[in-house]
Amino acid sequence: MNGNRSDLGLQTPIGQTFHDAENGFGGFGSFIYNATPRDQLRLVTSLRRDYYQIPYDPNDPTSSDLRDANSEADAYAIFSWVRTINANTLLTVSPFYHYNSANYKSAPNDFPVSTTDERATHYGGAQATLSANFARNDIQAGVYGFGQRDREVFGAIFNDQSNPNFTDVENTSGGLVEAFVDDKFTVTSWLTLSAGVRQSHFTGGITENATSPRFGAALRIPHLNWVFRAFYGDFYQAPPLLTASGPLLQFANNSNTTFVPLRGEHDEEHQFGLTIPFRGWALDADTFQTRARNFFDHNNVGESNIFFPVTIDGALIQAWELTLRSPRIWNRGHVHLAYSNQVAEARGAITGGLICSPPASPSCQPAPGYAPLDHDQRNTLTAGFEMSLPWRAFASSNVYYGSGFTNGSPNQFYPGHYLPGHTTFDVSLGKSFRERYSISVTALNVANRRVLLDNSLTFGGFHYNDPREIYAEFRWRFHY
Repeated sequence: MNGNRSDLGLQTPIGQTFHDAENGFGGFGSFIYNATPRDQLRLVTSLRRDYYQIPYDPNDPTSSDLRDANSEADAYAIFSWVRTINANTLLTVSPFYHYNSANYKSAPNDFPVSTTDERATHYGGAQATLSANFARNDIQAGVYGFGQRDREVFGAIFNDQSNPNFTDVENTSGGLVEAFVDDKFTVTSWLTLSAGVRQSHFTGGITENATSPRFGAALRIPHLNWVFRAFYGDFYQAPPLLTASGPLLQFANNSNTTFVPLRGEHDEEHQFGLTIPFRGWALDADTFQTRARNFFDHNNVGESNIFFPVTIDGALIQAWELTLRSPRIWNRGHVHLAYSNQVAEARGAITGGLICSPPASPSCQPAPGYAPLDHDQRNTLTAGFEMSLPWRAFASSNVYYGSGFTNGSPNQFYPGHYLPGHTTFDVSLGKSFRERYSISVTALNVANRRVLLDNSLTFGGFHYNDPREIYAEFRWRFHY
């Protein structure tokens, strides 16, 4: 079982922590029963409930007396039958049930709009997988599917009298069925090939079928032990079940928007990588590119806090990454470094969900070419160490640098296309006593630098990073 309470919950829209309390509790259970030497039964259950205050700027006159809050609940139960057919073949059958809810509520006097968005979702399904090893093949084949039912309540009170108040209830259902097969074939000790395919069938507001092949190879150069790898794959992500009708659709139409069914996202990815070991050091470099169709994003309805998923015509994500890890230095510890350069851009019109209306009007035409996505941050770097000290003490540290996300609202303070870069420093010190006890002290964002991470009009918009946090930990390992 677990429980928590804090005055620092969500990232704040200002540099101070205000109206940001959170609390939660939950439990987890795992039960295993060996029915026969070849049959094992497993049951995994989990339950959690969380509550968050929604932080705001108390100096904004339009935000006075806001008391918005969000509560969430999640529960699931997964039962598995694991059958050992022989030494090389394993069958696993896992039916499951999952419940999830999220409820956003505003105070009735919020200005200009008091918003209610309550959602409850039930899932029921199963997965069956057959795994086998033979003749240098490692094969997995199986089926996966679930049915889903959503109930969502949208409500808005327009305290600025800009629109009539409304409450709308939407009930939707759908499902996903997939079949898949994957094989990893060891050609020689220095060459491994992999291939697979997944067939998906989705039913909901629309019906879609997708075939997703994948291919990969890893080549190790003898003596040098350099490893080259390459991968190509297609991926399909089913759309969320969401629709709009009645007063909600009318409100969207009054805001020059309308709702069309969401389609699934299709991603095409290729990547290449190289791992170079040298005297205990490990250098890894890779590059990848992902092209997406019907890329998932979010947009809000008018001036309300009702956000709808949308799909954008296309997106392109390109990156190269470099990581370096040392061997054990002076028999004390390791150092590590990771760098990433990534460009995330999108193009074209919104193709599903909450779209501009009428689509043919000049104001609904997208800008030509690609433009940065909300969370496009070109450069990130982390570096640090983990070290063992005398008298069974230990220490670790990490430095993180980010070049700044896309500037969603340029102004006199942030005039550029990107927000300023930011650096944070974390450190941890601890000591073990005998075999069962240890204590440690950790400080995050030691310099207490508060910077604006994101000011885009999305779920993640207008967020500052967390302030300095210092906490102590005591661990006691029970004997069992």
